Amino acid sequence: MGVTDLDLSPQVRRLGWATLVANIGLVVTGGAVRLTASGLGCPTWPRCTEESFTPHGALDMHSAIEFGNRLLTFVLAAIAILTFIAAWQTRRRDLRVLAFVLGVGIPAQAVIGGLTVLTDLNPWVVSFHLLCSLAIIGLAVLFLWRLDRPEPEPVGGPVVTLAWLVFAAGWLVLYVGTVVTGSGPHAGDLDVPRNGLDPLQLSQLHADAVFLLVGLTVALVVVAPPGARRAAGVLLAIELAQGLIGFVQYFTDLPIVLVGFHLLGAALISAAMTWSLLAVREPVRVDRPHVATAP
Repeated sequence: MGVTDLDLSPQVRRLGWATLVANIGLVVTGGAVRLTASGLGCPTWPRCTEESFTPHGALDMHSAIEFGNRLLTFVLAAIAILTFIAAWQTRRRDLRVLAFVLGVGIPAQAVIGGLTVLTDLNPWVVSFHLLCSLAIIGLAVLFLWRLDRPEPEPVGGPVVTLAWLVFAAGWLVLYVGTVVTGSGPHAGDLDVPRNGLDPLQLSQLHADAVFLLVGLTVALVVVAPPGARRAAGVLLAIELAQGLIGFVQYFTDLPIVLVGFHLLGAALISAAMTWSLLAVREPVRVDRPHVATAP
């Protein structure tokens, strides 16, 4: 049975997009906390200081930035609750489950964020914190995709295998990128130790993984069916832009602005590679003329 845009409240779609955009924004604002050395602006958790949940007693730039980022959790929680309510009203189990998982991810991320503070910004915990946000972004794309595809009919074959390889290579790039970050500057605080790994060797490994990802994505653009080629092309464009930013920031001693854009690029890659995989694995059926081709 087909599902058109008329079968769902426009509010569900708007909230789905709000979930995606808000979580991408959280990656960027979280990066701003780290890049401004404000990671310990609130030195404990869940309180900001030992005496208060707010930094009003000793407010400076770092504490304001860190506390402001904490407040965003409440914005994301509100969006998550509204999304779950809207998904529940659709009476569709798949949307309810996805909305629930997305909602649970918000307090889970808040706890992980608290652990980063309690462990004095341990680079491995910070890495896990970012990767969880990137995974939530992928789930938000899946939620948007499912709005128009309640009964997916996945296909197989070599092109789908290639799409899975692109997806796996993309996550390898994202993971190694977080490890590279944990070995270099911009730790979130001036006195935070790094992971002790060689930044030069890690950067080379990261670059090798990027070349692999770009090569696989080029192949996917060439062989993908017409309905999925747009998604693969968007992913390739983001990868090339992200690679250029990474190259420039490496040879310009990691300026804060470029690193911030690089974090935005990582969030967009998570979204685009999820869309690309879904577009290849679940092609649009010809008997569903109203189904959108983008999440």
